[in-house]
Amino acid sequence: MKQKVAVLTGAGISAESGIKTFRDSNGLWEEHRVEDVASPEGWARDKNLVLEFYNQRRRQLLQCRPNRAHIALAELEQKFDVTVVTQNVDDLHERGCSSNIIHLHGELLKMRSSLDENLIYSCTGDIKVGDKCEKGSQLRPHIVWFGEAVPKIEEAVEVVRQADILIVIGTSLVVY
Repeated sequence: MKQKVAVLTGAGISAESGIKTFRDSNGLWEEHRVEDVASPEGWARDKNLVLEFYNQRRRQLLQCRPNRAHIALAELEQKFDVTVVTQNVDDLHERGCSSNIIHLHGELLKMRSSLDENLIYSCTGDIKVGDKCEKGSQLRPHIVWFGEAVPKIEEAVEVVRQADILIVIGTSLVVY
């Protein structure tokens, strides 16, 4: 039986691929207030600003490629039972060929209903005010904002609890 490896990744693993981090100098939080673009209150105040912020992130992501670290984690699956628990909202672990990934903070290439978080759709283009799900509610990025519950946290805790080996890459662990 293969040993279980849990890998916790943060923004640092994707920085080499060209994804801007949030907390570094010149990071995204220096350009925008968290409250304005990553909270339910910011969404309520200015949907256009929030949507444009994530539309820009999505456009940037589509220009990036997985780096050697993403690929190396996928290669670990040859010898270990690997689960990647990522704080990142990019899809670089998927494109790097990891097969078991838990996205704690959502996924940039998805959108969801603003009223029913279970209505989730693929999204590779821009989301605009007026774009609605089949139930008539505004679509929003499928991102866990500050102040919102982290739906997959219990699953991630269980993966880490059962792991024989824990690897932490590219995170300050300054989040929930």
